[in-house]
Amino acid sequence: MKKIQMVDLQTQYQHIKEDIDRGIQAVIDSASFIKGPAVTSFQQNLEAYTGAKHVIPVGNGTDALQIALMALGLQPGDEVITPTFTFIATAEVVALLGLTPVVVDVDWDTMNISIEAVRKAITPRTKAIVPVHLFGQCADMEALMQIAKEHNLYVVEDACQAIGAQYTFSDGTTQQAATIGHIGCTSFFPSKNLGCYGDGGAIFTNDDELAAQMRAIANHGMVIRYHHDAVGVNSRLDSIQAAVLDAKLPHLNRYIAERQRAAAYYDQAFANHPNILTPVRDTRSTHVFHQYTLRLVNVDRDALREALAQAGIPAMVYYPIPLHMQKAYQDPRYQTGDFPVAEKLAACVLSLPMHTELDNEQLEYITTHVLQAINAQH
Repeated sequence: MKKIQMVDLQTQYQHIKEDIDRGIQAVIDSASFIKGPAVTSFQQNLEAYTGAKHVIPVGNGTDALQIALMALGLQPGDEVITPTFTFIATAEVVALLGLTPVVVDVDWDTMNISIEAVRKAITPRTKAIVPVHLFGQCADMEALMQIAKEHNLYVVEDACQAIGAQYTFSDGTTQQAATIGHIGCTSFFPSKNLGCYGDGGAIFTNDDELAAQMRAIANHGMVIRYHHDAVGVNSRLDSIQAAVLDAKLPHLNRYIAERQRAAAYYDQAFANHPNILTPVRDTRSTHVFHQYTLRLVNVDRDALREALAQAGIPAMVYYPIPLHMQKAYQDPRYQTGDFPVAEKLAACVLSLPMHTELDNEQLEYITTHVLQAINAQH
């Protein structure tokens, strides 16, 4: 049996080695390392794949979120609503820009932002909502866009874990994650479903004016060379990473299907176990399984992780501390107990290996050891 990893990029590479190597070599041969034809090609292909009018490749997913918020013209003290159960980057960029992060609880089943909590958190200072499509499944975007319309708010999708996920509206129409809000953001960190071999990210929008602003901000606030009309940053996807992503993009739907196949195996193995809650599928969204995350019931999670580690099985906790309990974001507005769902999730979630190369032998080994370790506790 192959070594079990959280993500197996080496084996994935072997399947597309010729395309990857050819793309990288073409960049080296052309010496167009920055803003070269590889970046343009990937941008256009990603626009075609997602249906977004504009894709702006940038340095990473965090940069994408920061540039998106910078383009909205928000002022210090303006409030931005985001879930407390997520990776730190979402709140980090809000705080870095002098805006006020307003964190809210999440839904127990989907682990995505709670619509009811968003409604309760809106004040006259609220200017934007940043939903996170956690673990690969879209938040309830139809409800969020309706709330935004009612209160004249922006919606910036954090789709850093959900590239390729499809959301279905009540009228039956579908849209890709990152293309529904006013702006969408994603990350191409190597472990993502569409990952490069370094850092990378992208911004999506169907708004021509916002697209022009974000392109300028990402390039030092510059439209005409050496004419800086706005405060900007330096964030771009380099050509070698674009070549890697362009080689991988045609395989993305297959990658998603392989992850869904592994998830279905896990689901079946753990079905109806009294101590395991498997990921709930939201009927409005496909799930692309950036992570496969269990919720454990009356299980010593640390002991389970140790037992799995001894068997050569990695398992991760995403995320052990909600944002409102992080030292950097502690705020007198929030106390332990204010966000009971997020705090409960932080204490019970466990993510198992999830990638495109998991075979049935590995999946059987993982599930057998998970069940043995949990049953040994009871």
